[in-house]
Amino acid sequence: MTGRREFLRRVGGVALGAVAVTATRGQGQQGDALAGQGETGSLRDPASAGRPQERKGARDNDEFVTAVEHRLQCTCGCTLDIYTCRTTDFTCTYSPELHKEVLALKDQGKTADEIVAAFVAKYGEKVLMAPKPEGFNLAGYAVPGALILLVGGAMFLILQRRTRMRLAAASGPPSPAEASSPPVASAVGAGATPDELERLNRELKELDG
Repeated sequence: MTGRREFLRRVGGVALGAVAVTATRGQGQQGDALAGQGETGSLRDPASAGRPQERKGARDNDEFVTAVEHRLQCTCGCTLDIYTCRTTDFTCTYSPELHKEVLALKDQGKTADEIVAAFVAKYGEKVLMAPKPEGFNLAGYAVPGALILLVGGAMFLILQRRTRMRLAAASGPPSPAEASSPPVASAVGAGATPDELERLNRELKELDG
């Protein structure tokens, strides 16, 4: 009996030791994974998703503010307007500050044109999404339209000419009577009597003979 009890005690001790080792290893692996060094891979840097954004309110998406920001270009070099840049590129540090400037000017009671003028005075005309329609900038508005009209007119004339040629080819060659009639008689035939046309044709044949 004593030997059996000793045997069971040793077996129980070995089992408890194995359970303890397994639990320790599990805690170690969990700690490694949380530290970014476990078998499941490393944790991504939260900063890679962009800097934390401030909580947005109703005034940030106000129609007046949105309309103004669509007219102004972000100065980060993305060529997007301020509204599009600040709502799509969360890594940009320029558009949120420009947005604050728009809000500040709006709070001062500025109109949309006055806000745009204030941005132009501070950043230059490059801040505009579209140049002002005045001076040399008018060429940017007039030239494309004029070119479109010219190209359209040229294409219309070419198509009209090809249509006439196709119709002429489809009608076939002129009849023998039309081919043999002198051009002068055809030209004056509209205002001459049949006798006069016959005499004119006879005289022209004699001249040709």
